[in-house]
Amino acid sequence: MSASSRLEELLRQNTMPAAPELVMREDDGRLRCLACGHRCSILPDRTGVCRVRFNEGGELRVPSGYVAGVAVDPIEKKPFYHAYPGRDALSFGMLGCCLHCPFCQNWITSQTLRNNEAVARPNFCAPEALVRAAVQHRVPVMVSTYNEPLITADWAVEVFKLATAEGIVCGFVSNGHATPQVLEFIRPYVSLCNVDLKCFTDAGYRKLGGVIDNVLDTIRRLHEMDFWVEVVTLIVPGFNDSDDELEQMADFVAGVSCDIPWHVTAFHPDYKMTDPPRTPSATLVRAYDIGKAAGLEYVYPGNTRGVGDRENTYCPSCEQLLIRRRGFVVDDNKMKGGACPHCHKNIAGVWEDNPPSRTQGSGMPLPVVLS
Repeated sequence: MSASSRLEELLRQNTMPAAPELVMREDDGRLRCLACGHRCSILPDRTGVCRVRFNEGGELRVPSGYVAGVAVDPIEKKPFYHAYPGRDALSFGMLGCCLHCPFCQNWITSQTLRNNEAVARPNFCAPEALVRAAVQHRVPVMVSTYNEPLITADWAVEVFKLATAEGIVCGFVSNGHATPQVLEFIRPYVSLCNVDLKCFTDAGYRKLGGVIDNVLDTIRRLHEMDFWVEVVTLIVPGFNDSDDELEQMADFVAGVSCDIPWHVTAFHPDYKMTDPPRTPSATLVRAYDIGKAAGLEYVYPGNTRGVGDRENTYCPSCEQLLIRRRGFVVDDNKMKGGACPHCHKNIAGVWEDNPPSRTQGSGMPLPVVLS
C-alpha cells in the first residue's frame, strides 16, 4: 500500500456526515456534493474530485477532527490588508483541494492525496482545542487556509460556531471555486474571505482543474452577501502576466467594487512549475498601475522587494498615509474606526476602534500546540 493510500485510509476513519445543506440524493445511490463548483455526483464507495469527500453506504462523509497545519500568523500574510491590520490570526488547514495547480505554493497540504511527495500529516484534535488556542493567544481572527477550505467547510463551521461565540471573527482563504449553497452555509459564521483569482481565461482555469465562471460568480456573490472580500492574484511569468489578462482581471474586480483590495503577488518556482523565473518586481509594479488605471482604490504588490511604497494604504480622497507596511509587518497604523482621520472619508474594510499602532513582534508565524 502506498503512502497516499495509507493516508487516505487514515483520513476515512476521521470523518463526519456532510452538512445537509451540502449534499443532494440522486438516482442509483449517487450523492451530489455541493461544497465546491465541481458539484460531483459521487457513486457509492467513490470520492469526489477532491479525494476527501466520499459516498459511504449512501452517506456523504467529509473531513473532520484534525488539522494538517496550525499557526498564529500575521493577518497580512493571508493576505488581508483591510481587516484587523497589525493583528494576528490563528490559521489552520486540513488536507486536499478541488484544483491541481502546478504552481501551488501550499502543495504539501493541498495535493497530499495526489502526490506521494507531499508529506503533510494530520494532527488530530477537537474544535474546542483550536478555539482554546485562539483564546489563549488572544487573536481576534481565525482563518481556514493552507488547503482549500470549501471542501472542508463542514468541519470549519463546527470550529467557527465555537469561535464566534467567543467573539472571534472568522475567515476563509479560498480558490473561490464555490457554489451558492456553500456560501449560504458558511455565511452565518464566516465574515472575511480572500479569493485567489488565478487567471482570466477558461482555458487557463481548465488547466488547473477548474471553471472560471465558478470563481467569478463566487466573487460577485461574496460581495453581494456582505462578506469582506479581498482578491489575490499570484502572477506567474508566461501564464497570466500579459497586459491584456491583467487588465481583464482588474476590470472585473473593479466592476464588482472599486473598494475590493487586489493583491498582486510574486511567484517563485515550486511544486511542478520550476521553469519560470521568480516574478520580477517590475511586473508587480505594472500590475499595480493596471489596477489603478481600472479604477481600483487599493492595489497591493507583495511577496517581493522593489515595489516602493505601494504596500502602504493611502486614503483615496486626500492621499494621506493610513497604514505603512514592510511585508507582513505594520510599522504605522493611523486607522481608528472606519474613516480616514484626515478627511473622514469612509475606508472600506473591517477596522477596530483602538487598533495596535504597529505589529507586535516580527511578523513571522508562531507554532501552536493543541491541547
